[in-house]
Amino acid sequence: MIIGAGSMGQGLAEAVATAGHEVVLVDKKIKLAELGLKRIGESIDREISRWGLTSADKKAILSRIYPSSDLTQAEDAEIVLESIPEDLKAKQELFQELDLICPPETLLITNTGTLSISEIAAATKRPSKIIGMHFLNPVTKIPLVEIVKGLKTDDDTFQKAVEFAELLDKKWITVIEYPGYVTTRIIVPLLNEAMHVLMEGVASARDIDRAMRLGFGFNVGPLALADMMGLDVVMSWMMNLLNELSEHKYNPCPILRKLVRAGHLGVKTGRGFFRYDAEGNRLTEEQEKKQENG
Repeated sequence: MIIGAGSMGQGLAEAVATAGHEVVLVDKKIKLAELGLKRIGESIDREISRWGLTSADKKAILSRIYPSSDLTQAEDAEIVLESIPEDLKAKQELFQELDLICPPETLLITNTGTLSISEIAAATKRPSKIIGMHFLNPVTKIPLVEIVKGLKTDDDTFQKAVEFAELLDKKWITVIEYPGYVTTRIIVPLLNEAMHVLMEGVASARDIDRAMRLGFGFNVGPLALADMMGLDVVMSWMMNLLNELSEHKYNPCPILRKLVRAGHLGVKTGRGFFRYDAEGNRLTEEQEKKQENG
């Protein structure tokens, strides 16, 4: 079971189904879960257009995903993976519920990128059975997952998480709990600094990304990467790290705060540091100018 049918939950459900396993995709309302399934279909369509998958693959993958709003179905799941927004209280409340619903042998996973596994686990009576698995977006493309041990996570739970990662054909690293783990802690200051360079008028967004791609071998520039992750998600990571570590380098750049307030969240809304079409493809400079001129 995947809980949370947003972009991360969609990617996780698609990855599990592609690996040949059935998955229940749960959200608060059935319409949200069904919308998540629809978006997965659209994601597969894009892969079909690139010759990455076939129509038969799409049919098989979607047939293994069941949208639902019924959390009690978790009692029949071997693995329950939470992928709701980065809010400690909300995650604790969810795991309290799962603690009552799920059998003792269920693998309970949180996909948080910045929050404490131990604090989430403390809301349950089985803290040794809770573990973090931080997947990166897009889940179906990025081969890495961070397996994060809470202070009380036991070896059996860790081994089950490793088996799940390998089932999804992911490379994994072991992380001992600390705010931001490895990937988030390192990438956030980089993204933030790129935003400051843009805000200060040192270079355009396109040139900043071009410099990092050509100069340091990045596949994607930092501003385009932030758009892909979701600017609201990036800002929530920064705020959580700022609250945990009180270091100014995690204080969100004003231009990021401005974009999030305006609802320009990146690829998923069609506009962030760059503009995107309905399929998530970045517009050229010429296309952007045409769009601006109406």
